Amino acid sequence: MIIGYTAGVYDLFHVGHLNLLKNAKGMCDKLVVGVTTDDLVTYKGKRALIPFEDRIEIVRSIKYVDAAIPQYDMDKLAACKKLGAEILFVGDDWYGTEKWKDYEKEFSENGIRIVYFPYTKGVSSTIISKTLGVVRDCNADR
Repeated sequence: MIIGYTAGVYDLFHVGHLNLLKNAKGMCDKLVVGVTTDDLVTYKGKRALIPFEDRIEIVRSIKYVDAAIPQYDMDKLAACKKLGAEILFVGDDWYGTEKWKDYEKEFSENGIRIVYFPYTKGVSSTIISKTLGVVRDCNADR
């Protein structure tokens, strides 16, 4: 059985998230998804709009996801080892960076392959969040 792992905040869940999970599930028998806890989101200098409990329930309910677990830290290698994952799925915005070239080597040494998926064009939680902010500001003036 091939176990795959991916992780993310999954705030303002959108079709890009769904595409990643669908494509990941197509490459493994069991897909485990780490959902970033609110504390870790804050540590990264951001703030989730949707509370962790809601975000993990949304991810857990996706038919491509076999298990959703809390992601308490950024150590994806430790998570993969603990889960017995053979594949880590990530977005292609990391591809080719020095950090991820180092990760590829480290993961490979541990028998884990990294698969990069392209982001869905025109879809971004950041853009959705900014747009909602503008709409809220406009409505506050009424």
